[in-house]
Amino acid sequence: MSLFPGDIIALSTGIIEEFSARGLTIATAESCTGGLIAGALTDIAGSSAVVDRGFVTYSNTAKHEMIGVREETLGRFGAVSKETALEMVEGALKAAGTSLAVAVTGIAGPGGGSPEKPVGLVHLAAASKTGKLIHREMRFGDLGRTAIRLATVRTALEMLLDVSQA
Repeated sequence: MSLFPGDIIALSTGIIEEFSARGLTIATAESCTGGLIAGALTDIAGSSAVVDRGFVTYSNTAKHEMIGVREETLGRFGAVSKETALEMVEGALKAAGTSLAVAVTGIAGPGGGSPEKPVGLVHLAAASKTGKLIHREMRFGDLGRTAIRLATVRTALEMLLDVSQA
């Protein structure tokens, strides 16, 4: 039995089957989800053909040291920003050398929000080695920590499918 809801398992299964058939590999760079995206993907048998690695970059130091997010970016825009998400995904793609990468950074709560960056704000980015790059800003609202994290996983998986299309 999986730890994840059925819709996330279905998305993950589709990704593993499709990407395996196409010879695509994935890296994840996760902050607010703490590895749940990689966990959802590796919950599927056969995932080792697709999932190369996951970076859990919860701290700013980890974002900088592991995947090259510039300290200037973190200082100017903050960890939860479009700019940081884009640097996270580009850094993960470069560090891993995979076909695709997805990155997420957000505020899962219950605390930590502000009027400018409320609980439920998540920036996601997905990139392919062919140069395709997409970003989404999601405002899930204060749904509770688990619901925000699972909504982020769903969106990230959908974005992997989107960025994989030629």
